Amino acid sequence: MPQFRLSEAARLLGVSDDTVRRWVRAGRLSVAADAAGRQVVDGAELAGFARGFAEDAPDPSGVGRSARNRFVGLVTEVVADTVMAKVELQCGPHRVTSLMTADAVTELDLRPGVLAVAVVKATHVVVETPGGAR
Repeated sequence: MPQFRLSEAARLLGVSDDTVRRWVRAGRLSVAADAAGRQVVDGAELAGFARGFAEDAPDPSGVGRSARNRFVGLVTEVVADTVMAKVELQCGPHRVTSLMTADAVTELDLRPGVLAVAVVKATHVVVETPGGAR
């Protein structure tokens, strides 16, 4: 059963160690002691907490779509030539890069500071684990 020290849990959730300790004191997360006596959170509990803790930014488009992976963020960079463009968005802690036509950039008026939604629909998603479990 995977366990995470409070500092590791904080890093994974994108909050401070103190915030995790407050959640523990408030009973929102339970802790146990590992073999070294450090406080740890059960990995399955942390995963459930992370899912409930995560808040998606509201999608401003109001468009219904079958893709479930929507990342709302701000355009941070646009690099375009006469045919193609690379657009980067900062969506919370995630950087999302899209390659598209230069025409699409112009039509969508994409430039740094513009609110945009990156929609990802993929049939293949690679999942990796630390240490390369075999």
